[in-house]
Amino acid sequence: MPMDAREIESMIKAALPDAKVEIRDLAGDGDHYAATVISESFRGKSRVQQHKLVYDSLKGQMGGVLHALALQTGVPDA
Repeated sequence: MPMDAREIESMIKAALPDAKVEIRDLAGDGDHYAATVISESFRGKSRVQQHKLVYDSLKGQMGGVLHALALQTGVPDA
């Protein structure tokens, strides 16, 4: 059963409460999403560390229920 975009957003915001999250369903199948996550928590972290924070927030769903997530992360503009 595919994950709903709202569920993905909810899980990310639970781990990164200040995050601005945009989720797009790339294929219309509920399995392939793109996400943009902007959070102050990412400041000073490498892109790999930022992505790990997001993937960790999904609690093991990546590669299982959630097949693919194209991820863009960043910090808020000053």
